[in-house]
Amino acid sequence: MTLTSDLPITLLAIDDDPQCLELISEVLGNDGLQIYTAGTPEDGLDLVSRLRPQIVLLDLMLPRLSGIEVLERIMQIDPGIDVVLMTAHYSTESAVEAIKKGACDYMNKPLAIQALRRKVGELAAAARKRQFAQQMDSDLLAASQFQQMVGRSPLMSEMFAVIRRVAPHFRDCLITGATGTGKELVARALHQVSPAASMPFVVCNCSAVVETLFESELFGHVKGAFTGATSDKVGLFEYAHGGTLFLDEIGDMPLSTQAKLLRVLQNREVQRVGSLTSSRTVDVRVVAATNHDLRERIAQKQFREDLFYRLSMVEIHTPRLAERPEDLPLLERYFMQQFAAQYRKPIRGITQRAQIVLARYGWPGNVRELQNVIGHACMMAVADKIDIHDLPEYLRSPASHPAEGKPPLEAPAAQETAGTPGDGVSLDERERRLLANALEKTSGNQAQAARLLGITRDRLRYKMKKFQLV
Repeated sequence: MTLTSDLPITLLAIDDDPQCLELISEVLGNDGLQIYTAGTPEDGLDLVSRLRPQIVLLDLMLPRLSGIEVLERIMQIDPGIDVVLMTAHYSTESAVEAIKKGACDYMNKPLAIQALRRKVGELAAAARKRQFAQQMDSDLLAASQFQQMVGRSPLMSEMFAVIRRVAPHFRDCLITGATGTGKELVARALHQVSPAASMPFVVCNCSAVVETLFESELFGHVKGAFTGATSDKVGLFEYAHGGTLFLDEIGDMPLSTQAKLLRVLQNREVQRVGSLTSSRTVDVRVVAATNHDLRERIAQKQFREDLFYRLSMVEIHTPRLAERPEDLPLLERYFMQQFAAQYRKPIRGITQRAQIVLARYGWPGNVRELQNVIGHACMMAVADKIDIHDLPEYLRSPASHPAEGKPPLEAPAAQETAGTPGDGVSLDERERRLLANALEKTSGNQAQAARLLGITRDRLRYKMKKFQLV
């Protein structure tokens, strides 16, 4: 499928001035849009509910309901609609309030025909791009999934390739990475791609096992081996025979148990606690994971160097979410689809401004934190799209997203040469200056400039092309 102008775009104009509605219909009638008009706020809201237009041109001064009140109700119905306020009485205060409530832009009356066509054309092109992206999401997600992991960044593609190469052959493997990066998913992927996929996958959380019971958990015990051992017990190594044993947080394993684990890895035999002679041969793939720097723990005499080298014959590192920002939209949609199905809610997307908030956050908790955030947002959402107010409180704080009442491009660090409303400088010119200033401050680094401005890199590139800054 290719992105074309054939994708239907619906525009609704709400104004109590029939001449303004007639002008809009006449000027935009040949631009490939499905145009509807409403002369009252009530009729306009009814059409919004029924049509779900991509673009709404809304007069600020309406009878019975103000344009701001209508805007608020539109955002409750569908926060993904692009609403442009129209008014003959421009003020900075009303513009700021409109943007706070969810408007994407502001136009002065009487409407300038060229400016109107340009603005609506830009919004229609962006809407078509979003429609196209939504149609492609399923295919893209399917192509970007590997054993319940999602990613198409170079780091993830490389990790998937390593798993495929290693899985048929490995006996021991070490997975390193920060908390929440998906180390257990990597371990399960190694198991599922290996010849042992039909055999057990057994998990041991080393940080949760009482130190005195570690050997019994891993290797089993015989009746009478210690107080409370009233019968023989099979250890996890025997239970995982033929399959894979996943030792999570192995950096927390006691040194005494590490020595015995090393012997098992060397000869693939286990001896139950309390058994002096008999040993059992086990055929087990061992995958260990840790969020610690094991080399540092070796230096601190908290981890055995010989065990580390035994485990790290194959070492796989799981990257932080901040190291693969291109995967963020895919993961957002992946979790959104999961939770929408779980909660039985018709959620079909995330608004652009909510995506900007998510893109600006550093994700110290990595993919696990993102999963929890999307789960929370899906639970809170009342519309069919996740919006900023559906996100957890800490993400909605000023430190986590663009200042309320300002478009993302008006980041404080980029305002120095932007100009101010009412100084004779157009909105487009102020925006161009903001972009140029941010690019200058970051020496042309697009990723840094996008972060400075609080927008996505794709949005930055679109703006650079628009203002011929490339």
